[in-house]
Amino acid sequence: MKKKTNQGGKKTNIGCDWLVMAAHPDDAELGMGGSMLKAVAQGLRVVVVDWTRGELGTRGNAELRMQEAEQAARKLGLADRVQLDLGDGYFEGNREVLHRLMEVIRTYRPKVIWGNVVSDRHPDHGRASGILRRAVFMSALPKVQTRVNGLEQEPWQVPLLGFYIQDHYHRPDLVIDITSYARAKEELLQCFGSQFYKDGSHEPITPIARPDFLPFVGARSREMGRWIGVEFGEGFLLDRPCSVADLGLLV
Repeated sequence: MKKKTNQGGKKTNIGCDWLVMAAHPDDAELGMGGSMLKAVAQGLRVVVVDWTRGELGTRGNAELRMQEAEQAARKLGLADRVQLDLGDGYFEGNREVLHRLMEVIRTYRPKVIWGNVVSDRHPDHGRASGILRRAVFMSALPKVQTRVNGLEQEPWQVPLLGFYIQDHYHRPDLVIDITSYARAKEELLQCFGSQFYKDGSHEPITPIARPDFLPFVGARSREMGRWIGVEFGEGFLLDRPCSVADLGLLV
């Protein structure tokens, strides 16, 4: 998968329905893989933006992680997948990073942005959440200028910002029913096999490479589904209360 720095070639506005931001390859799939599968099946244009290559991960390596991300993108049917290569473990909310994010937001002009949860086991997740919220706010400001391919971009006010729940539990503001896509999500996660438990592997055991981790992901989906009376769900926090007008942005 190529690193993209000028999304969309000469176009400065491409357009998508959902822009899913992820600190690491596999974050989006773990947090909301079922929702993305459902959205694409319903005709929504979904774009995933990986902030890093996951190069500090204990298992595998950056090149393998990018291959796995590309495989997952094909299985998801994404409209695009963007690699920003901001530096696993080291990205901060500085001017350069904020402008890189605003360039992506103003290029794709999404109806909804989903990002890492506000606090989690991995410190990159919570940090990414705060930086994303700043970038979304600044993307709407006319006096904050960004350029792609030498062309000035128009401001973009994102209609809805949400955060997918990952490792640590959060009481959800929104749950999406993924019952019909639960099995497909399990298959999707196998794209990232380097990160999960594999019998006979000699790589170190990590919190997500334990035999009980993927069953935990399934149990979390059952827990979230129970909130809305379905078998499997994925939970989200929202940056603001959801309105009736927002329902058309969801699945």
